[in-house]
Amino acid sequence: MANKRKHKDISHGPSNGYDTSKPTALYQPKEGRSHTLSVALPGSIIANAKSHELQTILAAQIGRALAVFCVDEVVIFDDGQAQQHVTEKDKWRQQQRDYHRREEGTKPHQDPYTGVSDPSHFLMYLLSYMETPPHLRTSLFPFHRNLRFQGMLPSLDMPHHLRAHEHCQYREGVTVERRPLESMSDNNTTEDNGKKKKKRRKSEADESSRTLIDAGLSVPVEVEASIPPNTRVTLKFPDQIPEVSDEMPIAAEAVAPDAPREEAGYYWGYTVRRATSLSTVFTECTYDGGYDLTFGTSERGKPLSKIVATASKDAKKAIPTFKHMLVVFGGVAGLEAAFKVDAELGRMDIKGPEALFDYWVDVCEGQGSRTIRTEEAIWIGLTGLRDVVLSNGRNSKET
Repeated sequence: MANKRKHKDISHGPSNGYDTSKPTALYQPKEGRSHTLSVALPGSIIANAKSHELQTILAAQIGRALAVFCVDEVVIFDDGQAQQHVTEKDKWRQQQRDYHRREEGTKPHQDPYTGVSDPSHFLMYLLSYMETPPHLRTSLFPFHRNLRFQGMLPSLDMPHHLRAHEHCQYREGVTVERRPLESMSDNNTTEDNGKKKKKRRKSEADESSRTLIDAGLSVPVEVEASIPPNTRVTLKFPDQIPEVSDEMPIAAEAVAPDAPREEAGYYWGYTVRRATSLSTVFTECTYDGGYDLTFGTSERGKPLSKIVATASKDAKKAIPTFKHMLVVFGGVAGLEAAFKVDAELGRMDIKGPEALFDYWVDVCEGQGSRTIRTEEAIWIGLTGLRDVVLSNGRNSKET
């Protein structure tokens, strides 16, 4: 009796008068979405954490925020502060670096831990790992020292992190090597061998234009394209999938990674991009036309809550619609420090970092702590901008 109670399903419907169902468990888009939300932050915040475990937890907090607020792109930029954290701390950091260098020398097949030597790479690697569907991680992420504490990373559980039994028209997969055809039997006659070899050559030619993909299903998926092994692929299945046997692969189409968002409106995870400076966050933007609505964050900015409230009441001060929105957060020293060390911005006649943005905002007016950490500012800032993201996004069909 006790075991039966444990397995009783209480996740759906009312229980004792209370509704315990989870409507957010299934992402249900309404229409295609072409507008995007991007977040930029410095990798130096990783260098400010004192251990590999704390660095992993920090990356986990950021990854959770990106997923919860449906961020489409995260940019990790260099603000010139990472090495300053290393040199200003005690000898522990240098000892940590020397230790990992020695380990790298004894085990050259393993990639070195980069939390101290290259914190931007460390943050990018962990964010990319968390965004990848779990069934693809073994193939796409071989052993790396940065993942030593991967067990501390929370699940992001995004719409493209599908279980094997869950149905969706889109799914992520990884290409696999096709097994060679079985060799001909030596017991056949010469004439039979000639016919089979001819048939085999034709089959091999047909297979060269098709690729098998592991999409986390009980059977593989096949696409009409030649794609190298261990490549991540976004798949689109037909509306009606015919019944297949366990031996036959499912036919699907390889589509662009943005297709689930643009065609059906799914939130399909985030891309990770690295920028060498604050200015390259803008100049190396991958979207056509760049970012058309930008927010920079600083405790010296205007209160975000007042800007949003005023915009809703006064049409003349309304926040414009956007195709590609960018929110930039600073590190320990703020965006002012990143602006100061940026050589490209130094050659321009720009008075300060606030001139780079459409809005220069303080995400938490009247804060009770002397400092707000970057990972905290991301949660606060994206919460304050949530209505702007949902209401002001402009799709391709809109002018």
